[in-house]
Amino acid sequence: MIKAVFIINNHGLTRLSRFFLPTDLPTQQAIVRRIFRSVSARSDSMCNYLELDIEDWGECKVVYRHYATLYFIFIVDQQESDLGILDLIQVFVEALDKCFENVCELDIIFHSDKVNFVLDEICAAGMVLETNIVQIIQAVQEQNKLHKKSETPSLDVAAIKKQLSGNDTSGQRSF
Repeated sequence: MIKAVFIINNHGLTRLSRFFLPTDLPTQQAIVRRIFRSVSARSDSMCNYLELDIEDWGECKVVYRHYATLYFIFIVDQQESDLGILDLIQVFVEALDKCFENVCELDIIFHSDKVNFVLDEICAAGMVLETNIVQIIQAVQEQNKLHKKSETPSLDVAAIKKQLSGNDTSGQRSF
């Protein structure tokens, strides 16, 4: 089971945190700080997972990948496959890359809703739902279409002023 997912930058600023177990805010913050300290202290030549005893959760695996300025971190229980979770992180990053055309930290900051939607397509309640990138991207595209349909059309202020002033050449006034 996946217990938590984090995206943290090189400076320790959390860009995404998702806890799948009920955890109070001070404990969440302590977990994020501890995980970041543990992961960021490791050299790039070391393996991408470690085992930690996390308060209230017991012994957990921390599986992570470091891409450019971001750490993608999954905290899972002992039964999960390390390589399977590394592959899941790769799927998550590739899906974000396809959504944002080469994802960067700013995309995650300014489009957190879309990042959360991609994560929701991949896993829910700590269980993996989908690993097929094509299916994930298709769901994101369908969501984008629905979002565009629900947006209110932008107002053309110049056209409205023209109609109100009586300079409309169409001859129609709508009040």
